[in-house]
Amino acid sequence: MKVWFIALCLLAASGSAYSSAKVWQPSAGHTQIPLWPGTPPGAKPMSGPEYTRTSTKLIGGKPVLSVSNVSQPTMTVYPPKGTNTGAAVVVIPGGGFEFLAMDLEGTDACDWLTSQGITCVLLKYRVPSIPYVLRCDCRPHNLSLSVPSLQDLQRTMRLVRFLAAQWHVDPHKIGVLGFSAGGFLVAEISTNFDRQLYAPVDRSDKGSARPDFAMLIYPGHLATDDDKFNPNLPVTHDVPPTFLAQAEDDYTDGVHQSLVYYAALAKAHVPAEMHLYAHGGHAFGLRPTKMPITGWPVLADTWLRTIGIIHD
Repeated sequence: MKVWFIALCLLAASGSAYSSAKVWQPSAGHTQIPLWPGTPPGAKPMSGPEYTRTSTKLIGGKPVLSVSNVSQPTMTVYPPKGTNTGAAVVVIPGGGFEFLAMDLEGTDACDWLTSQGITCVLLKYRVPSIPYVLRCDCRPHNLSLSVPSLQDLQRTMRLVRFLAAQWHVDPHKIGVLGFSAGGFLVAEISTNFDRQLYAPVDRSDKGSARPDFAMLIYPGHLATDDDKFNPNLPVTHDVPPTFLAQAEDDYTDGVHQSLVYYAALAKAHVPAEMHLYAHGGHAFGLRPTKMPITGWPVLADTWLRTIGIIHD
């Protein structure tokens, strides 16, 4: 495991090899680490090479950087700034399973988490993938699991827990934070953490993929079109403590996504906290605006202290 891991880190560090293909690269001093030693399980051909794109629309006064055609999933570790709390969070960007909003719902989140003394692990999972459908270029609200994205997330959770001591992380304080489609992945890993979706690769896969806490921000795919709860998310008392935030005028996924999930958590006696705002729409991330909803990280920070993940 150790030799393989070092070799992959060296491969990932060679950014020049990816420059012509416009593969997303983290900021200087951070290295992408491949999740799989070889071809990922269930790999399917992409329509082209991975590429990045910058939007013309501004959110919080800044454009959004997206990455598409991800066939080689990676994780990038951002160490905490200041006092290390020992906690770690795997950040899962959204993008409707078609692309990944790598700054708005990725590096922006890592900036916040690391400023709170939390190790951030940014996941670049495979897209496009289910429930995005290439043949119709659409995202139907079907109820299938998001394989292979969930495979990538399970693998990431196990790797982070396996490498916790090396990264000065408490293996019992590893959580997940997801936005939109990433929020759906948070619900999936919270409820399907022990579902075997791939054959074990190495010793890290002997560990648990269960998050110790979970945060879902404007999640999707949790409810059916008639507002019933997604039956592929088996909520039990083993689901970790959960934080939800969404706007009532979210007309992309709809506030009912958070409502049905919160109701299922309450029924299973899972500790949960939900914040609903009158305005905010969808995909606001963490960028400050005049809308009160962009203050949700302050509430999340208080919640993390309430459940004992971080301390004053």
